[in-house]
Amino acid sequence: MPPRRPADAIDWPAVHREALDILTGYLRIDTSNPPGREAPAARFLGAFLAAEGIETQYFETAPEREILWARLPGDGSRGGLMLANHLDVVPPEPRYWTVPPFGGVHRDGRIYGRGALDMKSFAVMQLMALILARRQGLRLHRDLVFCAVPDEEALGRYGMRWLCEQRPDLLEGIEYAVNEGGSGTAGFGERPVFQVAVNEKWVCWMRITARGVPGHGGMPCPPEQNPIVRLSRAVERLVTWKRPLVVTPEIRAWLDRLHAEGLAYWSTSEARLEHAAEMSPGIRAFLTDTLNVTMVQGGVKANVVPGRASATLDCRLLPGQSREEWRERVIARIDDPDVRVEFVDGLDTEPPVPASFDTEFFRTIETVVTEAVPDAVVVPSITVGGTDNRFLRARGIQAYGLVPALLSTAERAGFHANDEFVTVGHLNQGCELMYDIVRRACAPDDE
Repeated sequence: MPPRRPADAIDWPAVHREALDILTGYLRIDTSNPPGREAPAARFLGAFLAAEGIETQYFETAPEREILWARLPGDGSRGGLMLANHLDVVPPEPRYWTVPPFGGVHRDGRIYGRGALDMKSFAVMQLMALILARRQGLRLHRDLVFCAVPDEEALGRYGMRWLCEQRPDLLEGIEYAVNEGGSGTAGFGERPVFQVAVNEKWVCWMRITARGVPGHGGMPCPPEQNPIVRLSRAVERLVTWKRPLVVTPEIRAWLDRLHAEGLAYWSTSEARLEHAAEMSPGIRAFLTDTLNVTMVQGGVKANVVPGRASATLDCRLLPGQSREEWRERVIARIDDPDVRVEFVDGLDTEPPVPASFDTEFFRTIETVVTEAVPDAVVVPSITVGGTDNRFLRARGIQAYGLVPALLSTAERAGFHANDEFVTVGHLNQGCELMYDIVRRACAPDDE
């Protein structure tokens, strides 16, 4: 362990340059999932940790897929803290990008690349926090763990789920975790709001399949015998389905804190809340189960009426909802006995459980953010997508979702989209805040 150094001895400009170099290199590694092949990315990050003398391990979960696990031991007086992230990214569509998706392009204060936000930049923020904790010789009361996993974008079978099922011993003693799921935003008036995810929606992918009568494309076909027509009618009924708003306990806390700070006047009545949801898809996602048609399959040839056609639905259910009850509601809405509704294989069998926002670690996050960002408000929230935190929370770990940076609207629009980018300034901010969160949570004596 290197000798202890004061926090003000950190050369932040040098750290910022180091983080930028690591991120641009990391973005040049194609970890599109499918197929995954994240092992080179795990080794890339692990090499920086090993060079600092940090205990580093790799676990193969499938061919060319590895988990990176690195640990700085504490004195054991407090439970451990895991810095968790995922190595894989969703596949890009290069023809719609203005830069190479895996070019790691740094231009005009922005770093472009698939994964720039989801979530390679955050991984670098966490990586630098661990490296700085080592370099500064922090007297850790908690074990500090860096965990980078594959397969998050495809339900985690070869990533965090594998770790929890196959190596639960590694999680013993971990009290807190921080992962993706929330961030800072300027979308609530003049004051910045940092949303810390304490729960998330339940991923509920479904497939609807319409059956019909195959036949020649040149012969008249009654609409009720054409599965593509029946599927189209089912899809139309689903996408025009108006569902009521539901305020979960986590969202009630989110609304109450925003209202107390004068940032959510519209939370005071049902009519105002409905209006806010109509104006903002993000707010509506917090308040209702969502449904999107994401894939359609049907037909074999231009002159053949097919025997079946199907569509895939990406549904996200609010905490506390029943997946089976949702399926029954979908069936009732379609109202067609010849359209089958089933779940996609590989989904979690248990619903997400919440983390508490009345913890020492949540208060540490709040202190760090409010000291660093003038007028900032820190609120609990939920993640409208799925994250690996659900596996950790199910095992009693208080896992939170927060990218500690004040992301712009343009940056936030890049999740799973074209020309995904993060600004250099926000990468720098995230590195500094992530380190301060780690220092105060794990080494409070080193103030």
